[in-house]
Amino acid sequence: MQQISRARLIRCLSQAKQVVLISHANPDGDALGSSLGLYHWIKEYGFTNTSCSVIVPNAYPEFLSGLPSCSKVLIAQHNPELASRKIDAADVIILLDFNALKRIDALGAHVAKSKAIKVLIDHHQQPEPCADFYFHDVKACSTSELVFELTMPTVQTQKYLTKAMATCIYTGIMTDTGNFRFPSVRSKTHTIVSHLLRAGIAHYRIHEMVYDAYTLERMQLLGFGLTQKLECLKNIPVAFFSFSYQELQAYKYAKGDLEGVVNYGLSIKGIQICALFNEQEDGTVRISFRSKGKADVNRFARRYFNGGGHINAAGGRSMHSLSKTLDLFKTHIKELF
Repeated sequence: MQQISRARLIRCLSQAKQVVLISHANPDGDALGSSLGLYHWIKEYGFTNTSCSVIVPNAYPEFLSGLPSCSKVLIAQHNPELASRKIDAADVIILLDFNALKRIDALGAHVAKSKAIKVLIDHHQQPEPCADFYFHDVKACSTSELVFELTMPTVQTQKYLTKAMATCIYTGIMTDTGNFRFPSVRSKTHTIVSHLLRAGIAHYRIHEMVYDAYTLERMQLLGFGLTQKLECLKNIPVAFFSFSYQELQAYKYAKGDLEGVVNYGLSIKGIQICALFNEQEDGTVRISFRSKGKADVNRFARRYFNGGGHINAAGGRSMHSLSKTLDLFKTHIKELF
């Protein structure tokens, strides 16, 4: 892979008839924000002969449905044939907010065999060689930040920054930084946000869309988690939440209802690592890891739970039962101390 410049990206897009933007399974604010942000830039730039599609493997949380053009996102799980046809017909495929094709489930096989030019835009550690070009920086707070950097490197190029694009980019930055509280936030991040504000975004409305749209059941699930499902390990600064599939169904669980819950564990004085275990309908377990300081949950997730991400934020998956997964976690998490 070689680093791509804005000029090279523009040349690729100018010569393409079909462009497909793809982000990871279980898309979050940065996945959709970066993808739709780039989608709006492509539309605004005016590639006259270029058709652009955004595809995600499965459904996104309801609270992100207010993002500009979110209704145009193709959910492959709902229409796999159409998603496959679009990928097969693509001249350029841009991969956003993931670093390995396994992160896009069944779409990965179609992307791998595609002869399209492939571009990876991402900020996660240790990207796999799955693209021809890349725009990658592990120091970036989000992939949305990278989309802005790639497309808007100068004041002159910011004439293509629309309110719609700015709204998407801000959403990605806000959600992936935990409301600007994580160490990944840099002065550059706030400089970018200042440009987004000048583009006319209503930042408080975006916050309301994401964080102030809880259902009663979601709020009650949070209360259940904090009072009944939060545990702290003895002798090491580690906390975790665990939810069985049946427990989640009792609160009418919807995708995104556990978003941000793992961060509550890190709010406990002295806790350096918190994990959240979420049992799926098929019995597998999705895992979120968060940490402070030098506790490398990316390395831990890669080694034991088929995952990865960042030093202080990572995800994983276990094919074991929930109880077996918790036993493995308790056994091996000690290695980080």
